[in-house]
Formats: sequence, structure tokens, C-alpha cells
Amino acid sequence: MNRKLADTKQMKYEVLRSVSKYAFEGTLSEHVENIPFEIIPGTTPRFRCCVYKEREIIRQRVRLAMNRNPLPDHNVEHRPMDNNIIQVIPAACEGCPINRFQVTENCQKCMQKSCVMACPFGAITITGRGAYIDQTKCRECGKCAAACPYHAIADLMRPCKRSCQVNAISMDESKLAVIDSEKCINCGVCTNACPFGAISDRSDIYNIITRIKNGETVIGIPAPSVEGQFGPDVTVGKLKTALKKLGFADAVEVALGGDAVAFNEAKELIEAIEEERKMTTSCCPAFVNLIKKHYPDLAPLMSNTVSPMVATVRYIKRTNPNAFVVFIGPCMAKKGEALNKEIEGNADSVITLEELAAMFDARGIDPSECEDCEPDATSYGRRFSGSGGVAASVIKSAKELGFNGEIKAKTCNGVNECKVGLAILKSGKLSEDILEGMICDSGCIGGPAKIASLAQLKAARLAKIKDRDDDSISENLNEHSYETIAMNRE
Repeated sequence: MNRKLADTKQMKYEVLRSVSKYAFEGTLSEHVENIPFEIIPGTTPRFRCCVYKEREIIRQRVRLAMNRNPLPDHNVEHRPMDNNIIQVIPAACEGCPINRFQVTENCQKCMQKSCVMACPFGAITITGRGAYIDQTKCRECGKCAAACPYHAIADLMRPCKRSCQVNAISMDESKLAVIDSEKCINCGVCTNACPFGAISDRSDIYNIITRIKNGETVIGIPAPSVEGQFGPDVTVGKLKTALKKLGFADAVEVALGGDAVAFNEAKELIEAIEEERKMTTSCCPAFVNLIKKHYPDLAPLMSNTVSPMVATVRYIKRTNPNAFVVFIGPCMAKKGEALNKEIEGNADSVITLEELAAMFDARGIDPSECEDCEPDATSYGRRFSGSGGVAASVIKSAKELGFNGEIKAKTCNGVNECKVGLAILKSGKLSEDILEGMICDSGCIGGPAKIASLAQLKAARLAKIKDRDDDSISENLNEHSYETIAMNRE
């Protein structure tokens, strides 16, 4: 993969590529212990204090790439792996400032002693060298930093904790990061925020490759957000061809499911407007998690339509009931959605674009050299990849259904905007009819496992939807006989 990667991304990629290579060869069990030595040869460390530390990090990454606990079996009692998609790699979690608030050289030893007066725990004293924080008493309330007139107290919150807008990350007694699965929405923001690459997502590539090698009917369903990820000229059509070269039996665009979701949500929205109710979209799994875990009172306002992923899986399993269907995209939260077995006809597995790129590399497949093929969906199904795309598609569907009234949509882009939008909705002051929430920056194309720049992805997306406002969602669904597919969650 000819891309400039951060060291943390490169390390993850090398592990995924090695696991993929040996899994395809059927020799992973023989080579699994050698992978750390292949990636970190010799005695010169690449990114940590010593090669022994680096190899242990690689070893734990390999286990996570095989969907196992990063820690060896005899250590799982110390830190067991739960069902959360986002996991901490213990060996890699270090190097962050242990003490959050620290006095800098800006301290003027002022007579007012604002920091001392502000601290409710008596943790600050003034010495001949300036203010001193007794870390055994400090409770990280931050009042001292806010009170200092010289901003001499630095707030060195850990990047992972700072990045988490739902307060799901804390530290254990060993000062290692801990993720609260009851709060975590699986958005994956922390995986990119950690400068040491100590947080990552579980991977199912070993299971998927094994099924392909065993001759099972494995069908890939690439998301609309894959457009342009493997290069500016690599369309979803080319990627579908590349997937077949990789060993997938077939590939179907999730954008087709997007068309179906837009049409079904439009029916729900029309009914909600007539009953003077508000509605939220249901396509972003992290947004759904945000509502269910942090705004449960708003859950009844969520659309009851399944996500485009599930709609596509149900379409495939209508004729291929025994197929093993794999969603592919830059989203980590989709892995959590696929684990929800209460949703009938859910995806069997999910891989990210990082994982798919490693699989292509392991087999020497270049998607840019693959043949293109006809699209399965309209431009509206493909608009689901960007912020505002879902709402635009739902409004288009409502017009095709004959609804002539005005529909107002509020689009929320990113965790903070989604939290603000949900707060307005909860207060009863939302003036719009539908609230679209996408947790990632710019929508799905900005997912944590993207492998291209946002500028390139936005350009690729625009090329596929530009001047396509006349696409008919209903006609495309009729062509694919989607009227026989159940679209509700129950």
C-alpha cells in the first residue's frame, strides 16, 4: 500500500497484513509466534524503548487481529476482554503524563495564591520555586488551572480521554486506560487520538479468510463510503471486482440498501409529521448507541427502519440464505451493530478498509487495476456516505411518495453537534422535522478506519452524486424487487 502512514497506523497495518498473508496460506498457527520478530527484526527499536517492548506490543496486536484477548490466556483474569469492539492494548498503553495538572515555569509565585485558594482538597502549596501540586491529594477537578491568572498550570489530560466525548475512558489502578462499554458508542475516535496506538478495534479477518478458503459463500457488501478510498479513480464497481479476485463469491453495494432505507424512513417521517412528532435517523450505529446509552428518553423517536447494512443483508439472504455476508467500510461501530443478534438478518461480520487493504496487499491485488461494473444503487443511496446525505435521500423519497409538504431537516456532524442536536430535541425546541446524526467528521467517509484523505473522499463522493438529482429511488427499488424485503427492526 503506497501511502504515508503514521507509525501507529503502519504498525497496525503490518500486523493485519502478516495475519492475512499466513491465514490465506493456511499457516498462521505455524507463524503466529514469529510475526513479532519479522516485523521487529534485529536489536534496534523502531518506536519504543527496546525491541522486547515492541515485540510484546506486536504480539498483543496479533492476538487482537485474530479477535482474541490482547493478553495471553493466563493474564485474562487481570484484564478480561468484554464484547466491546474498541479494546485497549495493555503493552502499548504508556508514555502519557500520569499527573493531569502540572505547574509550568510560568508560575510567578504571586501573593494572591489563587491556585491555593481554589483547591478544595488542599493539594497545592507555594514553595520557593513556585506552586507545588501534591498528586496524592489532587482529584483533577481543574479549579487550580482555571483560577491561575498566568495560566501556569497545564492541563495534560490523556489524549484518549480528551477525545472521548461520552466520558467512556478512565484509568485503572495501574494507570492504564479502561473503556467503559456501558458508555462507549464504538465511534473509534480514541483509536486515532492515542499517540501510541494503544487502542484498537477487534478484527474478524482470520475468520473471514478461513471461510473463503473453505469454499463458503462469502459475500462482501461495500459501503458507499468506500468510493475513492483506494485511489481517486477506484469506484465501488472496481472494488467489487477486486473483492471477487480476493475470493468473495459476490459483492453488492450497501447503497442499494440505502435506497431502501430512505424510502422506508420517508414513510415513517410522513406519518410522524402528520402526528406532529419528531424523528431521528437510524443509519449511523454510533449515533444509535449515543441515543440508547446517553439519551434513552429519545429512543422512541428513532426511526424503526433498519440500517442500510441490514437492508442489504436481508436482500442478499432472500436468495442466498446460507451466505456469510461481510460489511466493508471505514466504520468501527458497524462491528458492534453486527453483534446485535436481536436484529434479524444482520450482517455476519464486518471488516474495515484498513483490514481490507491489508488483505489486498497480502494477495497482491490492486483495486485500481480491476474492471469497473454497473452500480446497484442511485446517487441517493450513495449520498449516505456524507453528512446530510441521509436526510436528502429521505426527503427525495417523500416527494416520490407524493408528499408535497415542506420537510425540514437538521443535520448533525460529529459527536458534539449530535449531542447538541439531541439536547435540543430533548428540550422540545427542535424546529425541524427530522434529526440526522452522523458521529464521524463529514459523515461516514470520515470514519476512523478510512485510508484516504477527506479531500480525496469528498471529491470522489461529489463525482458520483453531481447532477444526479433526477435519479428515481422507487424505480431502482422496483427493479431490484425490494418490496418483498422487510425493513423494520422488529
